[in-house]
Amino acid sequence: QVQLVESGGGLVQPGGSLRLSCAASGSIFSINIMGWYRQAPGKQRELVASITGDGSTTLADSVKGRFTISRDNAKNTVYLQMDSLKPEDTAVYYCNARLATVRLRWREFDYWGQGTQVAISS
Repeated sequence: QVQLVESGGGLVQPGGSLRLSCAASGSIFSINIMGWYRQAPGKQRELVASITGDGSTTLADSVKGRFTISRDNAKNTVYLQMDSLKPEDTAVYYCNARLATVRLRWREFDYWGQGTQVAISS
């Protein structure tokens, strides 16, 4: 019913930039929070950034000043602009959306994308 499709991952050198996109589609009634998480090998999944429907953002301390999250509500799409990338940013990045479907519009659930690999290496 609902799909989150990510794009934009890849391999870049330290100091480089990438822009991730995630588009939500399907029987969506409303979307509350959208965000990006990441999981490095051997580590737990962690929140990178999130954004509410009215544009309020939260960023992990490790990415403040380097990453920017934005959202296009008309397109149900969230973006993550990643600048000044470091090797420690290497991880699989997952898109998350807390949303209500048309069928269950009174209740919100978390949906996840399939993940996109980001690798920072010289």
